[in-house]
Amino acid sequence: MPDEVPAKGSILGKLVPARYVLAILGSIGMAIVYGLKVNLSVAMVAMLNHTAIQANGLTDGHGGDSSSNVSLVEECHPPGNDEAVNKTVEQGPFVWSEPLQGTLLSCYFWGYFVSQIPLAHVAENFSAKWVMLFSVAINVVCTILTPAFTKLHWGGLILMRVLEGVGGGASFPAMHVMIAAWAPPTERMVMSTIIYVGTSAGTALSILMAGIISSKLDWESVFYVMGGLSCIWMILWIILVQDNANKQRFISPEERQMINSSLGTETKSEHHPAVPWVKVFKSVPFWAILIAHTCSNFGWYMFLIEIPFYMKQVLKFNVASNAALSALPYFPMIIFSICLGKLLDSLQAKGKISTTVARKTATSICTLIPGVCLLVLCYIGCRHYEAVTVMSIGIVAMGSMFSGFLSNHIDIAPNFAGTLVALTNTAATLPGIIVPLFVGFVTKGNQNIGAWRIIFGVTIVLFAIEFLVFVFLGSGSEQSWNKSGSPKDVEAKDEKTPLKEMPQKS
Repeated sequence: MPDEVPAKGSILGKLVPARYVLAILGSIGMAIVYGLKVNLSVAMVAMLNHTAIQANGLTDGHGGDSSSNVSLVEECHPPGNDEAVNKTVEQGPFVWSEPLQGTLLSCYFWGYFVSQIPLAHVAENFSAKWVMLFSVAINVVCTILTPAFTKLHWGGLILMRVLEGVGGGASFPAMHVMIAAWAPPTERMVMSTIIYVGTSAGTALSILMAGIISSKLDWESVFYVMGGLSCIWMILWIILVQDNANKQRFISPEERQMINSSLGTETKSEHHPAVPWVKVFKSVPFWAILIAHTCSNFGWYMFLIEIPFYMKQVLKFNVASNAALSALPYFPMIIFSICLGKLLDSLQAKGKISTTVARKTATSICTLIPGVCLLVLCYIGCRHYEAVTVMSIGIVAMGSMFSGFLSNHIDIAPNFAGTLVALTNTAATLPGIIVPLFVGFVTKGNQNIGAWRIIFGVTIVLFAIEFLVFVFLGSGSEQSWNKSGSPKDVEAKDEKTPLKEMPQKS
């Protein structure tokens, strides 16, 4: 670890310590990455020439006109006198087939899939701060360039989306490394939650902003405005954030000492240990996280991407014209997630529960409640607003994943937190590709509640697998292989133990 720089006090004084300046800026950074990730889904409505697409027969069963070639066994009608369902959408310039539309939306995951592990290595061995800056910067640049490249050819849009995915893949590994270096053990859950609820905030705000901008201005303005505003964050991140407390100038001496003593990082570390790959892949707690992460992402993408489609095609809600309805659950989700993280941290600090119990409790909430909500949704029929309420409860409950398995990598191996989250998040990227294909296959020519019961049933089974695997196999204890390179293995330790061994004073 490099020599300390002089500590001049937090930029916001005692009101907001330096570690929470990091958490807030980290949350905004995650919001930018995820907001720029989903803005195309909303903007595409204004980009497409829907009349020409239908006239040329370029629709299919997943997103086309459900009034033909479908079997509505349990047909619902629009809620109330909602005539907006059939409202004509203003035509855009592009005539893209639905398979091409799906490719344009999913190609983000191509870059996301391949970038995480190498960029995690860079974050752990060089600088997580600059990796996170790269993550946001490439998303901002590609977003601003999207209109120009899209007008050239749809291949240009694919290039921009893949590069955005590369940047997006860097975000979780970089922030996991930052959390491991900054968060005292008794504040780890709440800091992780503050940072990662930015993904939900970014999703909700992007849905709202993209809908408003595209309706008031044009589709190009969505990318210019949202990309341009994000540049402010990059300046603040460069000035106010460092890789660890010893490099941070805007921190009080007391806070620096508290962080270092709690993490055992008061002495200089000569080099970062090599990843013990064999031990990682033999680790049962690691596999518990990987399975939980993958199963949870299937359910997350189901709520994020496909439930609004269910509301539109089956329950006849016009979600596109009411962006607030789609975004609404994410705001209480943010509040719930932070409160739960703070509660679990407080109980742990008081010795009421262990780290393992805290992680398993949070993971249980994000599996059992959404699973029950999907089960209710299977049989709630055409009761529109009851269905929206059930969907909202499920989304809010899934916010507990930030205090559950999603931060568990830092518990079991803080030295390799970036690599571990890159591994599990790479596997968990697959549901982002599989879910739309699976839903399209089941519902093609079969847009009815019965078909969706099959989809919800599969998701419920995966939630059950996630719950059982993590509850029985998960752990909040530091694993012996985290001390890779030590003369001999050390016993697994609870989260309250410093992340690195303190030197023995003579």
